[in-house]
Amino acid sequence: MNKIKVGILGATGMVGQNYLQLLSNHPWFEVIDLSASNRSAGKKFKDAVSGKWMMNNDIPKQFENLTVRNIHDIGSIPSSVKFFFSALDLEEKDDTRNFEFHYASLGYPIISNSSANRWTDDVPMIIPEINPQHSDIISIQQKNRNLPSTGFVAVKPNCSIQSYLIALVALEKAGFPIKDVQVTTLQALSGAGANGLTNKNWRENVIPFINGEEKKTEMEPLKILGEIQNGKIANFNNLKISATCTRVPVIDGHTAIVQINFKNKIPTENEIINIWSNYKGEVHDLDLPSSPKFPIIYNKDSNRPQIKLDVNNGNGMSITIGRLEKDTFFDKKFIGLSHNTVRGASGGAILMAELLVKKGWIKSE
Repeated sequence: MNKIKVGILGATGMVGQNYLQLLSNHPWFEVIDLSASNRSAGKKFKDAVSGKWMMNNDIPKQFENLTVRNIHDIGSIPSSVKFFFSALDLEEKDDTRNFEFHYASLGYPIISNSSANRWTDDVPMIIPEINPQHSDIISIQQKNRNLPSTGFVAVKPNCSIQSYLIALVALEKAGFPIKDVQVTTLQALSGAGANGLTNKNWRENVIPFINGEEKKTEMEPLKILGEIQNGKIANFNNLKISATCTRVPVIDGHTAIVQINFKNKIPTENEIINIWSNYKGEVHDLDLPSSPKFPIIYNKDSNRPQIKLDVNNGNGMSITIGRLEKDTFFDKKFIGLSHNTVRGASGGAILMAELLVKKGWIKSE
Protein backbone atom coordinates (compact mmCIF):
# COMPACT_ATOMS: atom_id res chain seq x y z
CA MET A 1 0.00 0.00 0.00
CA ASN A 2 1.01 3.63 -0.35
CA LYS A 3 2.63 4.91 2.80
CA ILE A 4 0.33 6.81 5.15
CA LYS A 5 1.51 10.37 5.74
CA VAL A 6 1.91 11.21 9.43
CA GLY A 7 3.00 14.04 11.69
CA ILE A 8 4.73 14.23 15.06
CA LEU A 9 3.40 16.61 17.72
CA GLY A 10 6.30 17.60 19.96
CA ALA A 11 8.93 16.35 17.53
CA THR A 12 11.96 18.03 19.11
CA GLY A 13 11.70 16.32 22.51
CA MET A 14 13.19 12.97 23.41
CA VAL A 15 10.05 10.95 22.66
CA GLY A 16 9.59 12.79 19.37
CA GLN A 17 13.20 12.09 18.44
CA ASN A 18 12.72 8.42 19.15
CA TYR A 19 9.66 8.38 16.91
CA LEU A 20 11.76 9.73 14.06
CA GLN A 21 14.46 7.13 14.62
CA LEU A 22 11.93 4.28 14.61
CA LEU A 23 9.86 5.64 11.71
CA SER A 24 12.72 6.56 9.37
CA ASN A 25 12.28 3.35 7.34
CA HIS A 26 8.80 2.27 8.36
CA PRO A 27 7.03 0.25 5.64
CA TRP A 28 3.59 1.77 6.28
CA PHE A 29 4.16 5.29 7.62
CA GLU A 30 5.98 8.33 6.22
CA VAL A 31 6.64 11.31 8.50
CA ILE A 32 6.14 14.59 6.63
CA ASP A 33 5.16 17.04 9.39
CA LEU A 34 7.20 17.94 12.46
CA SER A 35 5.72 20.37 14.96
CA ALA A 36 6.88 21.90 18.23
CA SER A 37 6.63 25.04 20.35
CA ASN A 38 7.30 28.63 19.33
CA ARG A 39 10.97 28.23 20.27
CA SER A 40 11.55 25.72 17.48
CA ALA A 41 8.94 26.80 14.93
CA GLY A 42 10.31 27.99 11.62
CA LYS A 43 13.71 26.33 12.09
CA LYS A 44 15.08 23.39 10.18
CA PHE A 45 14.73 20.33 12.37
CA LYS A 46 18.49 19.81 12.58
CA ASP A 47 18.87 23.37 13.89
CA ALA A 48 15.96 23.05 16.31
CA VAL A 49 17.60 20.04 17.99
CA SER A 50 21.20 21.23 17.69
CA GLY A 51 22.95 20.26 20.92
CA LYS A 52 19.76 18.50 22.07
CA TRP A 53 19.68 15.36 19.92
CA MET A 54 19.56 12.51 22.46
CA MET A 55 19.50 9.41 20.25
CA ASN A 56 22.51 7.13 19.75
CA ASN A 57 22.28 7.37 15.96
CA ASP A 58 22.46 10.54 13.88
CA ILE A 59 19.34 12.41 12.82
CA PRO A 60 17.81 10.48 9.90
CA LYS A 61 18.71 12.39 6.75
CA GLN A 62 15.14 12.77 5.50
CA PHE A 63 14.21 14.85 8.56
CA GLU A 64 17.23 17.14 8.87
CA ASN A 65 15.92 19.92 6.65
CA LEU A 66 12.20 19.69 7.36
CA THR A 67 10.92 23.01 8.71
CA VAL A 68 9.38 22.68 12.15
CA ARG A 69 5.75 23.82 12.20
CA ASN A 70 4.33 25.78 15.13
CA ILE A 71 2.17 23.24 16.86
CA HIS A 72 -0.61 25.84 17.25
CA ASP A 73 -0.59 26.70 13.53
CA ILE A 74 -3.35 24.39 12.37
CA GLY A 75 -3.58 26.04 8.97
CA SER A 76 -0.07 24.91 8.05
CA ILE A 77 -0.70 21.18 8.49
CA PRO A 78 0.04 19.49 5.15
CA SER A 79 -3.19 18.35 3.55
CA SER A 80 -1.88 14.81 3.06
CA VAL A 81 -1.30 14.15 6.80
CA LYS A 82 -3.69 11.44 7.96
CA PHE A 83 -2.83 11.12 11.66
CA PHE A 84 -0.44 12.26 14.37
CA PHE A 85 1.79 10.66 16.94
CA SER A 86 1.67 12.90 20.00
CA ALA A 87 4.81 13.35 22.08
CA LEU A 88 3.32 16.38 23.81
CA ASP A 89 3.91 17.03 27.48
CA LEU A 90 2.51 20.48 28.23
CA GLU A 91 2.92 21.98 31.68
CA GLU A 92 -0.65 21.21 32.70
CA LYS A 93 -2.27 17.81 32.02
CA ASP A 94 -5.56 19.50 31.17
CA ASP A 95 -3.81 21.54 28.48
CA THR A 96 -2.38 18.38 26.90
CA ARG A 97 -5.73 16.60 27.18
CA ASN A 98 -7.60 19.45 25.51
CA PHE A 99 -4.93 19.99 22.88
CA GLU A 100 -5.06 16.37 21.74
CA PHE A 101 -8.84 16.47 21.50
CA HIS A 102 -8.64 19.74 19.56
CA TYR A 103 -6.59 17.96 16.88
CA ALA A 104 -9.05 15.04 17.01
CA SER A 105 -11.92 17.50 16.44
CA LEU A 106 -10.25 18.42 13.16
CA GLY A 107 -10.56 14.80 12.02
CA TYR A 108 -7.11 13.52 12.96
CA PRO A 109 -6.44 10.28 14.86
CA ILE A 110 -4.07 11.06 17.74
CA ILE A 111 -1.83 8.25 19.01
CA SER A 112 -0.48 9.63 22.26
CA ASN A 113 2.41 8.93 24.59
CA SER A 114 1.14 11.38 27.18
CA SER A 115 -0.49 10.29 30.43
CA ALA A 116 -3.00 13.14 30.13
CA ASN A 117 -5.80 11.07 28.57
CA ARG A 118 -5.00 7.66 30.07
CA TRP A 119 -7.81 7.98 32.59
CA THR A 120 -10.30 9.54 30.20
CA ASP A 121 -12.92 6.79 30.33
CA ASP A 122 -13.76 6.77 26.61
CA VAL A 123 -10.11 6.77 25.48
CA PRO A 124 -8.59 3.34 24.82
CA MET A 125 -5.21 2.58 26.44
CA ILE A 126 -3.87 -0.27 24.36
CA ILE A 127 -1.13 -2.87 24.48
CA PRO A 128 -1.93 -4.69 21.21
CA GLU A 129 -1.04 -8.17 22.51
CA ILE A 130 -3.44 -7.69 25.45
CA ASN A 131 -6.50 -5.56 24.67
CA PRO A 132 -6.90 -4.80 20.94
CA GLN A 133 -10.68 -5.01 21.46
CA HIS A 134 -10.62 -1.73 23.39
CA SER A 135 -10.37 0.06 20.04
CA ASP A 136 -14.13 -0.59 19.81
CA ILE A 137 -14.70 2.35 22.16
CA ILE A 138 -13.46 4.79 19.51
CA SER A 139 -16.91 5.01 17.93
CA ILE A 140 -18.38 5.79 21.37
CA GLN A 141 -15.74 8.47 21.94
CA GLN A 142 -16.57 10.04 18.59
CA LYS A 143 -20.28 10.09 19.42
CA ASN A 144 -19.76 11.40 22.96
CA ARG A 145 -17.59 14.27 21.78
CA ASN A 146 -19.17 14.97 18.41
CA LEU A 147 -15.91 14.18 16.64
CA PRO A 148 -15.60 13.62 12.90
CA SER A 149 -15.66 9.98 11.78
CA THR A 150 -11.86 10.06 11.35
CA GLY A 151 -10.89 11.84 14.57
CA PHE A 152 -10.13 10.24 17.94
CA VAL A 153 -7.55 9.94 20.73
CA ALA A 154 -5.91 6.65 21.74
CA VAL A 155 -3.07 6.29 24.23
CA LYS A 156 -0.31 3.88 25.15
CA PRO A 157 0.19 2.99 28.82
CA ASN A 158 3.05 3.81 31.15
CA CYS A 159 6.44 2.26 30.47
CA SER A 160 6.69 0.82 34.00
CA ILE A 161 4.10 -1.92 33.39
CA GLN A 162 5.53 -3.22 30.12
CA SER A 163 8.09 -5.53 31.72
CA TYR A 164 5.54 -7.83 33.30
CA LEU A 165 1.90 -7.23 32.30
CA ILE A 166 1.96 -9.29 29.09
CA ALA A 167 3.42 -12.17 31.12
CA LEU A 168 0.54 -11.99 33.62
CA VAL A 169 -2.06 -11.83 30.86
CA ALA A 170 -0.56 -14.86 29.14
CA LEU A 171 -1.05 -16.85 32.35
CA GLU A 172 -4.59 -15.52 32.79
CA LYS A 173 -5.58 -16.53 29.26
CA ALA A 174 -4.06 -19.98 29.80
CA GLY A 175 -6.43 -20.57 32.72
CA PHE A 176 -4.23 -19.48 35.62
CA PRO A 177 -5.69 -16.19 36.88
CA ILE A 178 -3.59 -14.10 39.27
CA LYS A 179 -4.97 -12.28 42.30
CA ASP A 180 -1.96 -10.49 43.89
CA VAL A 181 1.10 -8.83 42.39
CA GLN A 182 4.02 -7.26 44.22
CA VAL A 183 6.35 -5.46 41.81
CA THR A 184 9.52 -3.44 42.31
CA THR A 185 10.70 -1.59 39.21
CA LEU A 186 14.28 -0.52 38.47
CA GLN A 187 13.68 2.16 35.86
CA ALA A 188 16.20 3.66 33.44
CA LEU A 189 17.22 7.30 33.30
CA SER A 190 15.78 7.74 29.81
CA GLY A 191 12.33 7.17 31.29
CA ALA A 192 12.61 10.68 32.75
CA GLY A 193 13.46 12.15 29.34
CA ALA A 194 16.35 14.51 28.67
CA ASN A 195 16.37 15.65 32.31
CA GLY A 196 17.02 12.10 33.42
CA LEU A 197 19.97 11.67 31.10
CA THR A 198 21.57 15.01 31.98
CA ASN A 199 20.92 15.12 35.73
CA LYS A 200 24.35 14.67 37.32
CA ASN A 201 22.80 13.85 40.70
CA TRP A 202 21.26 10.70 39.22
CA ARG A 203 24.52 9.21 38.00
CA GLU A 204 25.98 6.42 40.14
CA ASN A 205 22.89 6.73 42.29
CA VAL A 206 19.55 5.07 43.01
CA ILE A 207 16.50 7.29 43.44
CA PRO A 208 13.93 5.43 45.60
CA PHE A 209 10.90 7.43 44.44
CA ILE A 210 9.42 8.47 41.08
CA ASN A 211 6.57 10.92 41.42
CA GLY A 212 3.26 9.41 40.31
CA GLU A 213 4.84 6.22 38.99
CA GLU A 214 3.59 3.80 41.61
CA LYS A 215 -0.03 4.87 41.15
CA LYS A 216 0.30 4.43 37.38
CA THR A 217 1.90 1.02 37.85
CA GLU A 218 -0.84 -0.15 40.18
CA MET A 219 -3.84 1.35 38.37
CA GLU A 220 -3.21 1.35 34.61
CA PRO A 221 -3.26 -2.46 34.28
CA LEU A 222 -6.79 -2.44 35.71
CA LYS A 223 -8.03 -0.28 32.84
CA ILE A 224 -6.13 -2.33 30.25
CA LEU A 225 -7.70 -5.52 31.63
CA GLY A 226 -11.15 -3.92 31.92
CA GLU A 227 -14.21 -4.12 29.68
CA ILE A 228 -16.28 -1.64 27.72
CA GLN A 229 -19.49 -1.11 29.68
CA ASN A 230 -22.13 1.60 29.40
CA GLY A 231 -20.06 3.74 27.07
CA LYS A 232 -16.81 3.66 29.01
CA ILE A 233 -13.98 1.33 29.96
CA ALA A 234 -14.71 -0.18 33.39
CA ASN A 235 -11.71 -1.30 35.44
CA PHE A 236 -10.91 -4.95 36.10
CA ASN A 237 -11.48 -5.57 39.80
CA ASN A 238 -10.03 -9.03 40.36
CA LEU A 239 -6.36 -8.09 40.62
CA LYS A 240 -4.41 -6.24 43.32
CA ILE A 241 -1.04 -4.70 42.54
CA SER A 242 1.42 -3.16 45.00
CA ALA A 243 4.31 -1.28 43.38
CA THR A 244 7.59 0.28 44.45
CA CYS A 245 9.19 2.26 41.62
CA THR A 246 12.83 3.35 41.65
CA ARG A 247 15.20 5.10 39.25
CA VAL A 248 18.57 3.42 38.61
CA PRO A 249 21.66 4.62 36.68
CA VAL A 250 21.18 2.79 33.39
CA ILE A 251 20.33 4.47 30.09
CA ASP A 252 17.60 2.28 28.56
CA GLY A 253 15.71 -0.66 30.02
CA HIS A 254 13.20 -1.06 32.83
CA THR A 255 13.64 -4.12 35.04
CA ALA A 256 10.79 -5.44 37.20
CA ILE A 257 11.08 -7.81 40.16
CA VAL A 258 7.67 -9.49 40.28
CA GLN A 259 6.05 -11.73 42.91
CA ILE A 260 2.61 -13.22 42.27
CA ASN A 261 -0.14 -15.23 43.92
CA PHE A 262 -2.54 -17.23 41.80
CA LYS A 263 -6.27 -17.14 42.38
CA ASN A 264 -6.79 -20.90 42.11
CA LYS A 265 -4.51 -23.56 40.69
CA ILE A 266 -0.77 -22.88 40.70
CA PRO A 267 0.98 -23.92 37.47
CA THR A 268 4.38 -25.56 37.53
CA GLU A 269 7.40 -23.59 36.44
CA ASN A 270 7.65 -25.65 33.26
CA GLU A 271 3.99 -24.92 32.50
CA ILE A 272 4.56 -21.19 32.99
CA ILE A 273 7.63 -21.10 30.78
CA ASN A 274 5.77 -23.02 28.08
CA ILE A 275 2.84 -20.59 28.26
CA TRP A 276 5.12 -17.58 28.00
CA SER A 277 7.22 -19.02 25.19
CA ASN A 278 4.16 -19.77 23.07
CA TYR A 279 2.13 -16.65 23.78
CA LYS A 280 1.46 -14.56 20.69
CA GLY A 281 -1.60 -12.46 21.44
CA GLU A 282 -4.55 -11.87 19.16
CA VAL A 283 -2.60 -9.47 16.93
CA HIS A 284 0.01 -12.02 15.88
CA ASP A 285 -1.86 -13.06 12.75
CA LEU A 286 -2.26 -9.44 11.61
CA ASP A 287 1.41 -9.35 10.54
CA LEU A 288 2.06 -5.89 11.96
CA PRO A 289 5.53 -4.53 11.03
CA SER A 290 6.53 -3.68 14.62
CA SER A 291 5.11 -6.83 16.20
CA PRO A 292 7.86 -9.07 17.61
CA LYS A 293 7.90 -12.72 16.58
CA PHE A 294 8.04 -13.63 20.27
CA PRO A 295 6.41 -11.05 22.58
CA ILE A 296 7.82 -12.93 25.60
CA ILE A 297 11.28 -14.47 25.63
CA TYR A 298 12.25 -16.64 28.59
CA ASN A 299 15.97 -16.98 29.35
CA LYS A 300 16.91 -19.91 31.60
CA ASP A 301 20.33 -18.54 32.58
CA SER A 302 20.34 -17.63 36.27
CA ASN A 303 21.92 -14.21 35.62
CA ARG A 304 19.44 -13.06 32.97
CA PRO A 305 17.77 -10.91 31.83
CA GLN A 306 20.46 -8.25 31.64
CA ILE A 307 20.04 -4.84 30.06
CA LYS A 308 23.27 -5.00 28.07
CA LEU A 309 22.41 -8.42 26.66
CA ASP A 310 18.62 -8.46 26.39
CA VAL A 311 17.06 -5.01 26.16
CA ASN A 312 17.06 -5.02 22.34
CA ASN A 313 15.48 -8.45 21.95
CA GLY A 314 12.84 -8.39 19.23
CA ASN A 315 14.14 -4.99 18.07
CA GLY A 316 13.34 -3.68 21.53
CA MET A 317 9.72 -4.89 21.37
CA SER A 318 10.04 -8.26 23.17
CA ILE A 319 9.77 -8.71 26.93
CA THR A 320 12.59 -10.82 28.37
CA ILE A 321 11.93 -12.82 31.53
CA GLY A 322 14.16 -14.91 33.77
CA ARG A 323 14.60 -16.32 37.27
CA LEU A 324 11.16 -17.88 37.58
CA GLU A 325 11.17 -19.50 41.03
CA LYS A 326 9.01 -20.39 44.00
CA ASP A 327 8.87 -17.53 46.49
CA THR A 328 8.87 -17.66 50.29
CA PHE A 329 5.72 -15.56 50.68
CA PHE A 330 4.20 -15.67 47.18
CA ASP A 331 3.43 -18.54 44.83
CA LYS A 332 6.04 -17.53 42.24
CA LYS A 333 8.52 -14.77 41.45
CA PHE A 334 10.35 -13.69 38.30
CA ILE A 335 12.33 -10.83 36.78
CA GLY A 336 11.17 -9.04 33.64
CA LEU A 337 12.90 -6.56 31.35
CA SER A 338 11.57 -4.25 28.65
CA HIS A 339 13.01 -1.46 26.52
CA ASN A 340 11.34 1.59 27.99
CA THR A 341 11.81 3.97 25.03
CA VAL A 342 10.90 1.38 22.38
CA ARG A 343 8.27 -1.08 23.71
CA GLY A 344 7.43 1.29 26.56
CA ALA A 345 7.14 4.47 24.52
CA SER A 346 7.42 5.24 20.81
CA GLY A 347 7.62 1.65 19.58
CA GLY A 348 4.53 0.64 21.55
CA ALA A 349 2.63 3.60 20.11
CA ILE A 350 3.71 2.72 16.57
CA LEU A 351 2.54 -0.87 17.08
CA MET A 352 -0.81 0.46 18.31
CA ALA A 353 -1.10 2.67 15.22
CA GLU A 354 -0.42 -0.35 13.00
CA LEU A 355 -3.19 -2.22 14.81
CA LEU A 356 -5.62 0.67 14.27
CA VAL A 357 -4.76 0.72 10.56
CA LYS A 358 -5.62 -2.98 10.32
CA LYS A 359 -8.87 -2.40 12.21
CA GLY A 360 -9.82 0.44 9.86
CA TRP A 361 -9.68 3.29 12.37
CA ILE A 362 -6.72 4.91 10.61
CA LYS A 363 -7.24 5.21 6.88
CA SER A 364 -4.76 5.79 4.08
CA GLU A 365 -7.24 7.75 1.97
